[in-house]
Amino acid sequence: MFNKDLNYTYLLDFYGEILSDKRREALTLYYDEDYSLSEVSEIMQISRQGARELIKKAEADLLFFEEKLGLAARFKQTNELLSEIRAQTDRMEDLPSTLKEQLKELSELLSENT
Repeated sequence: MFNKDLNYTYLLDFYGEILSDKRREALTLYYDEDYSLSEVSEIMQISRQGARELIKKAEADLLFFEEKLGLAARFKQTNELLSEIRAQTDRMEDLPSTLKEQLKELSELLSENT
């Protein structure tokens, strides 16, 4: 059985545009649209084995891109840090209001860029 690893959906969001059209289409059908291998092969007019190989190669590409660029990991880490900053800022009652406001603005600015 070929189990779906939904982490590829996350990586596809970051690196999908730099995959070949066929590889991106195969992953989109398989992960985002939740089609089976048989359905992917039918839609793409290739064999089931061809669909599986195409998906496996595309998954390998995504892992390679993430290993080299690290965009998805950096995005996740940034969002976790932003959440922590927001939570700590909200808990700090004795924090000067101007500093609290600046931290909030910084947090919002960073979340817009991530």
